[in-house]
Amino acid sequence: MALVKARQHVASGALKPGQKVLFLSFARPTVARIVEKAAELISPEELKHLEINTYHGFAWGILRSHGYLLNTAKAITLLPPPEAAAHFADVDAGAREEEMLRLFEEEGRLHFDLFARLVAQLFQRSDRLACIYCDAYPMIILDEFQDTNADEWALIRQLGRHSSLIALGDPEQRIYEFRGADPRRLGEFVEAFQPGSFDFSGENHRSNGTDITVFGNDLLTDRNRGKEYTHVKIARYGFRKNQSPHFRAKAEVLAALRRLRNEPNTSVAVLVPSKPFMLQFSQYLSSDVDGLPALRHDVAMDVESPSLAANVIAVLLGGGAAAALASRLVATLHTHIRGRAGNKAPAQAEMDLADAIGTYMSTGKIRGKNRQLVVKECQRLATERADLRLSGNPEDDWDAMRELIATSTAPQVARVAEDARFLRLLHRGSALRISLSDMWRAHGDYAGAEAALSDALLQEHFAAAQKEWRGLHLMTIHKAKGKEFDEVVVYEGTFSGRIVAANADARRVAQSRLALRVAVTRAIRRTTIVTPQRDGCQFL
Repeated sequence: MALVKARQHVASGALKPGQKVLFLSFARPTVARIVEKAAELISPEELKHLEINTYHGFAWGILRSHGYLLNTAKAITLLPPPEAAAHFADVDAGAREEEMLRLFEEEGRLHFDLFARLVAQLFQRSDRLACIYCDAYPMIILDEFQDTNADEWALIRQLGRHSSLIALGDPEQRIYEFRGADPRRLGEFVEAFQPGSFDFSGENHRSNGTDITVFGNDLLTDRNRGKEYTHVKIARYGFRKNQSPHFRAKAEVLAALRRLRNEPNTSVAVLVPSKPFMLQFSQYLSSDVDGLPALRHDVAMDVESPSLAANVIAVLLGGGAAAALASRLVATLHTHIRGRAGNKAPAQAEMDLADAIGTYMSTGKIRGKNRQLVVKECQRLATERADLRLSGNPEDDWDAMRELIATSTAPQVARVAEDARFLRLLHRGSALRISLSDMWRAHGDYAGAEAALSDALLQEHFAAAQKEWRGLHLMTIHKAKGKEFDEVVVYEGTFSGRIVAANADARRVAQSRLALRVAVTRAIRRTTIVTPQRDGCQFL
């Protein structure tokens, strides 16, 4: 509906030369879907007047040009999420905001969480600058408006002073309260702008002809209990001797793949409640345990752990003198240990190890058998790297480095290889592959691999390139927001990986119900919910 509205506005001739309709959404996969749908609905000539971007991409374009107005001390450089995770590992939650502001004001290092706030400040302090951008985008469409946090809402209020806003929101898909989404946000928009209101909740452009949305709506009011649905199946599993508890879920995945096997470009998604449970199930999918075939699948990991692991591999790939290389490996491993948990604080044992390695980096001394092993393994890898003959094929050589790391007898080193398995940056035509190939052709080595990886990760963060959701995909329910698949399998575990946590209060139970509805309605044709026979999901 938003794209039809944008097309109508462009066709009306209301836009002046250089003006565009701006469509903002949160996630790159959502942007990719909008780009795809826009090409179907809007002519190539009209499409030139539509800009589709993420909030981050839009804000960074402004800060890159005008951020100096807020910070005259240093040139602005980005603090990517992996590096931010490592930096903030030992910063108390209450002090994170103060440290983010200090980094920006004193060092010019910009945390992604400040993007919206700083652009709002720019527009608030400079009405002229706000008018320039609003004149460039006289109509702005805000996707997933119910998920905006306080800083994004402050930015939107500034944009709304001069541009016409269209907010697309569904309060029943509000599953991001943990990042600041507020149930009052839609009401605040109405109060601030007195907009016209249009209700499309009865329309279904994803799973039309099925009862998937009927189930999702019934789920919200508890009317799904005891009812039968054609396109939503509940599969319950129990304990079976000498068989993995994951058996039933994988069997349902195989059944979904069989149903779609004769149709091209189809997709199946397995949606789970938590990241640790996702990794458990990924290992089971990749094995042939219980007589079921191993299944190739894509895992939607948070960027921190695989990106920091990839940096260790890039250091090893870059090579160099053994002593210097060993020092670089220790330093990047130190960052990996601190930041691999993402926004969560590392376990105390991990922080103790990181602190010990940090002390070693400055003094050359380290105590403890296991900690000494970490350093010795970095030295061994650096020495063995010198003896490896590389092929010049970036993907093969990258895999060789990962396999070398996997031979480590130090668990903290070996797990780098496992974490890096989830990074997908070396497919044909990718920025990283092209950069590494250019290095090899020019110099016969990969010196500069670290910088190439850093550039590729930043490009990946801001790119709105389309991803073809074909085949089998595994992700958390929250990662599935804004995506769609031919079939969906929602899987919860017996003890871990529960849709509703055992100690959940009323607010978290309500959020879990909304999350399950979002998971179920990602399907175009069919959803299967796999839950334990005993103590199954309380909503079913």
